[in-house]
Amino acid sequence: MSVAKAIVTGTVYRAPEKRFTQNSVAVSDFVLDIGDNTLVRVVSTRQFLDDVVDSTLKGDQLLVEGRLQVTTVKTDDGGEKKVFEINANSIEKMGAAGSASAGSKSSKSKFGTEEIVKFESDDFSNELIGEDEIPF
Repeated sequence: MSVAKAIVTGTVYRAPEKRFTQNSVAVSDFVLDIGDNTLVRVVSTRQFLDDVVDSTLKGDQLLVEGRLQVTTVKTDDGGEKKVFEINANSIEKMGAAGSASAGSKSSKSKFGTEEIVKFESDDFSNELIGEDEIPF
């Protein structure tokens, strides 16, 4: 098993399911398709993410940040299969599908995916710092 911080984007492959532990802690999970036939199970135990998870539907585009765990399990035929799982710290909806979803409280995303700002190559030419002005 390996554990690392990960930020991934993808499409919801399987809609979220919510279950409760014996201590009444809500645990939500869903599967995210991040491309190249790679599926990642996303698990959320954070209460502040409940609104986003509850309004998430199959096909929504999401950005997920959290702790990635990779484990290898044996299949019934004796082979090995890698299983990817992210314990989510933050979940953001992206694109038009995400902003039109029911239950969305804000049209702006924390990571700036709703607004794209383009700069011309000459915009900052007068503000460049010379090499002799850099303190290190």
